[in-house]
Amino acid sequence: MYQQHFRKRRRIGLVVVFMLIIAVCSAPFQHFAEFPSRVRLFQGQSVSLHYAIPVHAQISLNPKVAAVNGSEHASVQVDLRQPLSIQPKSSGVTQLQMKLFGKIPFKTVRLQVIPDLRVIPGGQTIGVKVKSAGIMVVGHHLVSTNDNSRVSPGEAAKLRLGDLIVEINGQPCNDISKIAAYSEEAGRSGESLKLLVQRGKERFRTSITPAYDEEDKAWRLGLYIRDSAAGVGTLTFYAPDQGVYGALGHVITDMDTQTPIVVGSGEILQSSVSSINKSQSGEPGEKRAHFLKEGRTLGSVERNTPFGIFGKMKQLPEHSYNPEPISVAFAEEVKEGPAQILTVVDKQKVEKFDIQIVHVSKQSSPATKGMVIKITDPKLLERTGGIVQGMSGSPIIQNGKLVGAVTHVFVNDPSSGYGCFIEWMLQDAGIMLNPEQTMSKAV
Repeated sequence: MYQQHFRKRRRIGLVVVFMLIIAVCSAPFQHFAEFPSRVRLFQGQSVSLHYAIPVHAQISLNPKVAAVNGSEHASVQVDLRQPLSIQPKSSGVTQLQMKLFGKIPFKTVRLQVIPDLRVIPGGQTIGVKVKSAGIMVVGHHLVSTNDNSRVSPGEAAKLRLGDLIVEINGQPCNDISKIAAYSEEAGRSGESLKLLVQRGKERFRTSITPAYDEEDKAWRLGLYIRDSAAGVGTLTFYAPDQGVYGALGHVITDMDTQTPIVVGSGEILQSSVSSINKSQSGEPGEKRAHFLKEGRTLGSVERNTPFGIFGKMKQLPEHSYNPEPISVAFAEEVKEGPAQILTVVDKQKVEKFDIQIVHVSKQSSPATKGMVIKITDPKLLERTGGIVQGMSGSPIIQNGKLVGAVTHVFVNDPSSGYGCFIEWMLQDAGIMLNPEQTMSKAV
């Protein structure tokens, strides 16, 4: 009797487990699992959610922030088998609460409406000149002294490659031409130079004593130093309402130390592509471009971040592909599929080329390498072999929205590379708040 009862319970248990497996694997359950816990949208841009869940629900929210399926009421009955339309009304945050039969809590979604933001996509090739916020240490060298020894005062002072000397004897210094005079004065007087040095995010003080170089007949610090950098890249966007721009999509680093340059000042200028060195497997190509002699300064460089350079710009540069502002996309809006990039391959003409977004990373906070892209346009592949140096910053457009920028090329497959999300660039430009910084009150 006991064994029969045990077998019966076991059969019932197996049936329950089997039904749970079917339920978990079923489309409705999977659609529920995919239902977002956060929805963001810009004012004036509705969103449609369609998860085909075979249930009716009651949705409650603040009707001043958004409307569901066009209703003006705070509580709306919906059929989740049908698309759910959300229309933003004013900027703010509300909780979109779903209940089955009006009583059983089903899902709570944080709904955030952000003021509308539109920017003009770039694509123009730009020249970049930056002056660091100090003197960059890019190497050490040995000084031949009168006792036939070879020393490096810089190494003795514990200075490393990538260090930034921001003050000398209490005076700000970012001009390399003044270093020789400082060394000469300190050497003749037998004194040390008092330095304030920035290493990463930390600052410290140290002293360096110049050594007399018997070969050059001059006082030396035993350092290779640099105070500026220049190069070519691509403009990503211009925000006319805020008068700011973003470009490059990645940080500018010193070519010797590979450390990010701390910008003291800088400018971007008109540039023209003179030729293309095509990419091939194992060897990325590059745009060969020159600054225009008659070219005007387009804007300032105020920040150099992991997502590019940013600063003020008074007006849209010439040769824009389309001078009209377009919408931007949140990171979660970017999908795998066809897209386009804007870039220059001849002189100053901005052209549109087809690409494929082959992978999208889920990023809820700023991180590089947000997407993997592949050049599919035969014209661009013929001209460049794929992605080339100088193309970084080229805007990526999908479904009429600016979604990101080209950042890096795959060395072994130059037709492919990485892109970053435009949302992170807009945050670094100071024209879009990080979601965690939003001060709107949830209601």
